[in-house]
Amino acid sequence: MTTPRLTDDQRRARLGSRHLLAPAHRVTAVEEVADALVGLHSSDPATVYLSACARLVEPSTAEVERGLYEDVTLVKLLSMRRTIFAVSSGLAPYVNASTARAIAAKERATFLKRLREGATGDWDERSLARTEREVLEALTARGEATVAELGKDIPALRETIVTAAGKPYESRSSLGSRLLRLLASDGHVRRARPRGSWTSSMYAYAPVAQLPELPVREAKAEVARRWLASFGPATEADLKWWTGWTLGDTRRALADVGAREVRITEGTGLVLPDDLEEAAPVEPWAALLPGLDPTAMGWRGRDWYLSPEHVPFLFDRAGNIGPTVWWNGRIVGGWAQRANGEIVWRALEDVSKKAASAIAAEAARLSGWLGGVRVTPRFRTPLERDLVR
Repeated sequence: MTTPRLTDDQRRARLGSRHLLAPAHRVTAVEEVADALVGLHSSDPATVYLSACARLVEPSTAEVERGLYEDVTLVKLLSMRRTIFAVSSGLAPYVNASTARAIAAKERATFLKRLREGATGDWDERSLARTEREVLEALTARGEATVAELGKDIPALRETIVTAAGKPYESRSSLGSRLLRLLASDGHVRRARPRGSWTSSMYAYAPVAQLPELPVREAKAEVARRWLASFGPATEADLKWWTGWTLGDTRRALADVGAREVRITEGTGLVLPDDLEEAAPVEPWAALLPGLDPTAMGWRGRDWYLSPEHVPFLFDRAGNIGPTVWWNGRIVGGWAQRANGEIVWRALEDVSKKAASAIAAEAARLSGWLGGVRVTPRFRTPLERDLVR
C-alpha cells in the first residue's frame, strides 16, 4: 500500500483552520482556543491573552479572564516540558496524569533538598507537610491570598532559601513563593486573578479540588491523540519534544492511538488513522502571534514554516520564540510594541503588497483591543528588542 503524502502547503493549510488563524475559523470562546491548540503557554502571563485573542472573533481580555478566573474552565498545570500550560477543564485530568504528576514529584524532591541545604529553619518532610497544611487552612479561610498575605498568617513563609551559597551565582528566593508553586504543581491550589493588570505575575492563590486520577497510559494516549489532531502530521521526535516524555512512552502512546505514517518533507510523519485527507483550502491569512505561542512552539522540526535564517532574530538563547508575524502558514517576520503603545513589525523576507496589507490590518486589530495596555515579552529576542528602540 502506498504511503500517503502531505505536502508543506497542506500542513500550512491545516494551520489556518485547525489553529484557528484564518479569519473564517476564529471562535467565540477561550475554551475552544485552548482545545484547538491542546493548551496555551502560560509561563508569560500575557501569552495566554495574546494567543487567545488572536483566534477569537471578538478579542477580549474579559473573555480570557472568564475562563481563567470566573468559570475556571481553564486550568493551569506545570506540565509539558516543565512549562505552565492553560488547558481546558475537560483535558486537565489527562494532562495531569500523563505529565504533571511526574513533574510534581520531581519538583517536591528538589524543593525539599533545597530547603535542607539553603533555608534558615530546620526542614524535613514532616515540617514541610505541616506548613503545607497551614497554608491550605489559611487559604480556605481567606478564599484567596497572595504569598505576602499568607506570610502574615504563617511566619515560616517569610524565610529565604539560598541556592549555591558562596558561589558567584548564589541566588535567594522566597520560601513562600516556592512553596505555593509546589502546592500548585501538586494540584492543591490554583493561580487566582493577579493583583494588578492582566499582564501582572503577582498572583493570588486559591484552594482547588483535586483532579480525578486516571491511568497514566490512558492519559498519555489521550494527550497524544489531541496533539496529533491539532499538530499532525508530525514526527515522533516532535511529540517527544513537545511532551517531554521518554522515547518509549512516546512510541507507546502513538501506538495506542493507532497513528498512521505519511510522507512529509522531513521523511516520515504521523497522523491519526482517520486524518489522511487533504486539508480544504483556506483564504489567505495573516497573524501576529506572541512569544511562546503554541503554534510557533508546536514542533521540534520547524523548517516547513520557519526559515532557519530567521531563527537568530526570533529566538532567545534558551530557545524561546518571541513575537512572530505569519503569512499563510509561514513565519515571515516579527513584531513588537513600543513604549507609546504602537505596534510595529518587520518582515525578514520579501512579502507581497497583499501580505503587507493583511499584516498591517492584524497589527491594527491587535492595537485596537490592547488599548493603552503595554505588553513586554518575558523572553526578549533580538528582533523584538531592535524594534522597540
